[in-house]
Amino acid sequence: MRIDSKTVPAIVALAIILIVAALWEKSGGSGNSGLYPVKTNGKYGYIDRAGKVAIQPQFDDAGDFGDGYAPVAIGKAWGYVDRHGKLAIHPQFEMADPFSENLGLVGMGRRLGFIERNGRFKINPQFAGAGRYSDGRAAVLINGRWGYIDGEGKLVIPPQFDQAGNFSDGLAHVRIGDRFGFIDDEGKLAINPQYDAAGNFSDGLAVVKIGGRFGYIDKSGKIQINPQFEQAGDFSDGMAQVAVGNRFGYIERSGKFAINPQFDDAGDFDGGIAPVWLGDRQGYIDKSGKYIWNPSA
Repeated sequence: MRIDSKTVPAIVALAIILIVAALWEKSGGSGNSGLYPVKTNGKYGYIDRAGKVAIQPQFDDAGDFGDGYAPVAIGKAWGYVDRHGKLAIHPQFEMADPFSENLGLVGMGRRLGFIERNGRFKINPQFAGAGRYSDGRAAVLINGRWGYIDGEGKLVIPPQFDQAGNFSDGLAHVRIGDRFGFIDDEGKLAINPQYDAAGNFSDGLAVVKIGGRFGYIDKSGKIQINPQFEQAGDFSDGMAQVAVGNRFGYIERSGKFAINPQFDDAGDFDGGIAPVWLGDRQGYIDKSGKYIWNPSA
């Protein structure tokens, strides 16, 4: 996930249901399935890590794989396909998020809930906003405040935050007032709210915004990569997308560029490849910066 001055939270709020697919496209994650969404001639399909088409373009929209399933849209209805491109859960939802920890976040009747892999609801649609499960927790919006539920739908951290992110590395970013900090899995502050924006921890680092620029902190709150970027994303596969001016590239954990800024937009690395954009055309690169799928629209 990338954060910038205009970023919507990684969680899904009712008012932004219709842009969820756009958030997936920027992530480029495959849930370790080795399959990645691509758009060709207006339809979405999937390629493998070698850049070969694994599922023919046939869907009106598509998201990342998670737990062996990927959300796809046929018309305006969302369902899920398996790794062979076969419909596993019939399109019936207003939105659908990739499965995580064997639960999928879906929207129905302008409310959000969670389904199991058989397509049945484990937690009925009841939330105005919600996030994916991670570390056994999912952020939910109740009466204008964010808290967290466990895998059974039981509240484990009471709604009290103005914004909340997904847990990662045992911590989740939350907003209290106009400042972001981090909580542990009991809801206690681990890093006091002091940042203008924040992302997820990965490999011990999290992106934060300080003084109009983005850098990275460790789990003690100490700055490890000085704030210097206009935009920045979470570390994934040991690399993070960052923007210098209006061009995106990738840095290593040392803060040095592994791939120089040259793209109009970029997503996270996953399984050794990442989505990048030139204008509105999306391609995929490997960690050397070489295209394995040339940009297409």
